[in-house]
Amino acid sequence: MIRPDKEHPETLGVATQAVHAGNAVDAGSGAIRTPLVMANSYALPEDPSELSWSGFDVPLYTRNTGANQRALQEKLAHLEQGEDAVVLATGVAALHAVFFTFLRTGDHAVISDVTYEATYRLFAEILPARYGVEATFVDTSDPEAVRAAMRPTTRLVHTEVIANPTTRVCDVAAIAEIAHAGGALLSVDSTFTPPPLYRPLADGADLVVHSLTKVINGHGDAMGGVVVGAREHVDAIRSEAMVDVGGVISPFNAWLIARGAITLPLRLRQHLASAQRVAELLAAQPGVAYVAHPGLPGHPQHGLAGRLFGGRGHGWMIAFALDGDADLQNRFVADLRVVTSAVSLGHDESLIVHVGTSGARAAYWPEEFRRYGHLRFSIGLEDADDLIADLGAALATVRA
Repeated sequence: MIRPDKEHPETLGVATQAVHAGNAVDAGSGAIRTPLVMANSYALPEDPSELSWSGFDVPLYTRNTGANQRALQEKLAHLEQGEDAVVLATGVAALHAVFFTFLRTGDHAVISDVTYEATYRLFAEILPARYGVEATFVDTSDPEAVRAAMRPTTRLVHTEVIANPTTRVCDVAAIAEIAHAGGALLSVDSTFTPPPLYRPLADGADLVVHSLTKVINGHGDAMGGVVVGAREHVDAIRSEAMVDVGGVISPFNAWLIARGAITLPLRLRQHLASAQRVAELLAAQPGVAYVAHPGLPGHPQHGLAGRLFGGRGHGWMIAFALDGDADLQNRFVADLRVVTSAVSLGHDESLIVHVGTSGARAAYWPEEFRRYGHLRFSIGLEDADDLIADLGAALATVRA
């Protein structure tokens, strides 16, 4: 048996990695935690003539790399079991960094037809109009649909493990095989499925993207994004999308997210357990039109989710709607006393928002989403009994 050693995070379990990876005793002060370094410049060697001013191997300038950025990158690379990671200003900056770095004019991409709004707009409008990148939107839960969409010019396949907002689940290993057979990279947005719930790299993904703003930070007080993968891919993103485009994370946000990530494995257990209970409660309530959560036996990919996530849970995001119009959905939200009405997700507090049926993305949603819209519900860290009582009381109010 290999002795665990915090100086070698690869020898540690995931909860221990979350605590120790990327952390070091500060040489200057002796502090046992990597300090917040609010500097935009670092001291140069006596002879800097051999340095590359666009390099990122040693700290020179915070747009290239900084102490807190490097610490966070090390922690996240270990948690995802990837060779390297690059952290950026937001989750959208991380997504854009992948697309910007690996796609050229005339290239083709296969994209999940149910995806985060910024991803959809990048491929439906911005990248085709400004850079001549073509995209085909397909149901990535259907490997044959992905295979049929591949072209000789396909350079990238992009999907989400659990699709935002419908909770559709993707078989990453099957899609990776198809992408690689066609000479394309597979990038996976795993924001809804952070480690240790799931690691797409282990199933063949080339690049994994997270919005760190969400559950990895977990406290609703910092923004960031990360791309994890092979060092050659990550270095290309650093060189092009970070250094020369400049979507760098701030030292303070990197420090906050590194602090938040320490408790990720513990928090995730609570998120997942509460989400399962809440989803089951909602599915049994009269007046609820539908509930979309992979942990429910009626979910189309319930079996796949169980296989991918190995019994650790089925996600902490729920989409549902009441049997009624938008006014009814909003009156239900307004009557909640514990759950907070706000955008974003993955916070310590539970968040809910009613999303209507307008917009181009809605054409790809299931029929019930297009009929009722959906309540996007991010399960927080409150007692599950309090959440259940709050939901039940609000349901009773609107039924009355």
